[in-house]
Amino acid sequence: AKRVIETIQWTTANNFTVEKGRQQIEELISTWDIHESWLHHSEFLEEEELKDSKRYHYRACWGIPTRRKPIPRATASVYFVIVISKLKPDTSPVEVFFRLESSRLIRRPEEFQFREKWLQDIIENKIILIERL
Repeated sequence: AKRVIETIQWTTANNFTVEKGRQQIEELISTWDIHESWLHHSEFLEEEELKDSKRYHYRACWGIPTRRKPIPRATASVYFVIVISKLKPDTSPVEVFFRLESSRLIRRPEEFQFREKWLQDIIENKIILIERL
C-alpha cells in the first residue's frame, strides 16, 4: 500500500517573507510522522541572489533530549531551500526542497515521505564517530 504524502499549500512569491517561509517549514514538519521524543528548532540561515531566482536557506536541527541528557550527544540537521523564481509570475507558489546534512540528495517534500530513520542514522553515525575519536 502506497502511503499518501501529506503536504502543505505553499505561499505565493508575492506573499513570501523570511518568517512566513520558516512558519511554512514548521507546518511541513508537523505533517511528518516523527515520534514526539524528537525535538527541533528551525532557523533562517541566508538569502542567496541568483540570476533567475532568489533562494532562502533554512535549517531544522533535531535531537532527542532526555532527563539524564538534556543536551543530546549528537544532533541531525535538515536543510531547506525556498526558491522564488524571477521568471514565473508573482502569483506562483514558491518551490521548496530539502536535504539531510549527511546527503547530497535534494528532495521535494511532495515527492518523498520523510522518515524518522534518516534522523536516527545521522545521529548514530555521529555517535560512532565520536566514540572512535
